[in-house]
Amino acid sequence: MNTIPQSIERLAIESIAVTIVNLPCRSTFHLAGGDFSQQGQPTPRALVKVVGSNGVAGWGEVTPCPTWCYETSETITTTIRKYLAPAVVGMPAWNLDAICRKMDRVIQPGATIGQPLAKSGIDIAIHDMLARTLGVPLYVLLGGKRLDRIQLSYVVSAEHADEAAAQAKRGLELGYSAFKIKVGMHGEREDFRIVTAVYETAPRDTFLWVDANQGYGLDNAIRQAKRMATLGVAAFEQPLKGSRPSEFRRLVELGAVPIAIDESLCTPTDLVEYIKAGAVDLPVAKVQRCGGLSWSRQFCHVAEAAGLRLMGSGLCETDLGLATGVHLFAAFGIDLPCDLNGRQFVESAYLSRTVTIENGYVTVPDSPGTGVEVDEMLVRKLAATE
Repeated sequence: MNTIPQSIERLAIESIAVTIVNLPCRSTFHLAGGDFSQQGQPTPRALVKVVGSNGVAGWGEVTPCPTWCYETSETITTTIRKYLAPAVVGMPAWNLDAICRKMDRVIQPGATIGQPLAKSGIDIAIHDMLARTLGVPLYVLLGGKRLDRIQLSYVVSAEHADEAAAQAKRGLELGYSAFKIKVGMHGEREDFRIVTAVYETAPRDTFLWVDANQGYGLDNAIRQAKRMATLGVAAFEQPLKGSRPSEFRRLVELGAVPIAIDESLCTPTDLVEYIKAGAVDLPVAKVQRCGGLSWSRQFCHVAEAAGLRLMGSGLCETDLGLATGVHLFAAFGIDLPCDLNGRQFVESAYLSRTVTIENGYVTVPDSPGTGVEVDEMLVRKLAATE
């Protein structure tokens, strides 16, 4: 029995294009690996457009960020144009599994997932195009919607305690009741002073989430975890570098604070290995890191099957990427405050319709696809010169 809707049964991928846009940066974003963006300087995003044989277009966004991941604007563009797009153009658009496997054949996972950001842009855009063709919100393709809105964390990325307190006050004024605090940049004691400044500024029931972005060694992380416990920190994310399940297990067994893992969990298989090792409390779902929505769904299913609570995060996307993450997190009912922080740091200057954020919550869009609309004239205006 044919179960494929007639509207997409013969739908193929007609074309794939990628454009780097330079967007206004609202504020500087510090990470342990180096600054993500600088206020007053343009910050790049890669926009991927997939057009189906029916003429319907879908869009995906990815974030070139060499201080977090090895992919740059240049490698994302080249990988899509010369390798991924030629491999998947002409394939049935509904066969997402085959598309992902084809991309993995032309850019092998190997020692890493294999250009996850480039793959993610194509995968997201295909999902968006399929949902628009069917006239349904993206969450329908992901299996449903358990939540109507997602709570967001306000990001504190400060160089000293006074600045951290000022950023926390700003977040409170905007209605946020959850904060994600970036550490790993200034040494243990100054990092702890920064976290303490947010703790002392915010009400006692505030959700505090500390992210080191691989900034510590094991001994440092153990000491920091014990300090974080005195402040009731709800999650200590990615304190260690790379794939080190034995070291992460030490932190989990310490039991001082729940250990969240982001960068080390590139694939569902990585998550399985960390679960088997008893090395993770809170897996972090992140669309771009996993190579798109197809693999992210598997990642989330693995976490749920293991009885683990998920956290949700992004990669400082504009509101297009934010909306994509919102659909995934709503589909899996991720009710812990999520890190979809792009609006703090970058303007979504190419969108004609976007999402609604009020008092630290984003409403899950019910319009077809991601629920945001790209203005192609603005994309061309903002396009980087190659």
